[in-house]
Amino acid sequence: MPTFSTSRFGTIEYQDDSVIQFPFGLPGFEEERQFVAIEHTASRPIVFLQSLTRPDLCFITLPVLVVKRDYRLAISPADLKSLALPCDRQPEIGTDVLCLAFISVAEGRLPTANLLAPVVVNLKTRVALQAIQEESAYSHQYPLLDSRPEAECS
Repeated sequence: MPTFSTSRFGTIEYQDDSVIQFPFGLPGFEEERQFVAIEHTASRPIVFLQSLTRPDLCFITLPVLVVKRDYRLAISPADLKSLALPCDRQPEIGTDVLCLAFISVAEGRLPTANLLAPVVVNLKTRVALQAIQEESAYSHQYPLLDSRPEAECS
């Protein structure tokens, strides 16, 4: 079984058939093409996308349906073709594809999820891309927590 030394998780073992392939990389990280999804019981439902070429590159993601239960995926015909998915219908999350939202955490701000451009992984081939949904009402900064102050006890 292959291993890889990461800066956050130490040495990890993974199976070759579990590698997620990004043929076009990710925006801003075009050279990064191979990742492995890491899940830990203590941090579920968080999925860490760990690069297999850069030990220090790891993205925090959440399944989109955890972020927004009624999320509707709308992948372009070009992206469906790139993922080798049928072009006559949208794929079903959890059956056809894994769909993850990148999480942004900044000091002094509430965490947000990028629902506008989720990572979509073909579950059969493990080929993935970041599917930018151009005509979507979703935000790239969807709030994960309610920003309203808690009511004070009387």
